[in-house]
Amino acid sequence: MSQDRRSQPSLYSQVDVAHGAFGASGSSGNVGSEIVGLLRELLAAQDRQNELLEELVAHLCTAQRQRASELGNWKQANPTLARKCRIAAEALAKVQNEYLLSLTQEISDNFENLRDGEFMLNEFIDRFGPRLAHLNGLLQVLAQLSSTPNPASTQNSP
Repeated sequence: MSQDRRSQPSLYSQVDVAHGAFGASGSSGNVGSEIVGLLRELLAAQDRQNELLEELVAHLCTAQRQRASELGNWKQANPTLARKCRIAAEALAKVQNEYLLSLTQEISDNFENLRDGEFMLNEFIDRFGPRLAHLNGLLQVLAQLSSTPNPASTQNSP
């Protein structure tokens, strides 16, 4: 096994960075130009990466602006429904708070059973999980359709 290691070339090389190492060897200019070349390649790759990131951000911003515009148009076309969505979202938020209160109370009361028993944990998740997920989804939709303007979209508009 140790003989196989010696026969293979090393994956890592050593660089002598001691003071005067370049001056002692005649290839200091060659090493310096190689380092400069590598740094230029790194800079070119980083510039390309920055260009790609800028394109990605521009693409995402365009899609976000389009969605915000469509939502704004819907709110203008349906102002009464948008107000009712706001009222419903506020009422459902109160229901969600009460639901979360009962959920946290259930956890406090049954912590030991939930921690030690997989059956109890599964029952708890089956009891509260889907309802909480659906409630959050409904709140999100109602909040988006409500008449309150989104602060992020008003900052980006001209």
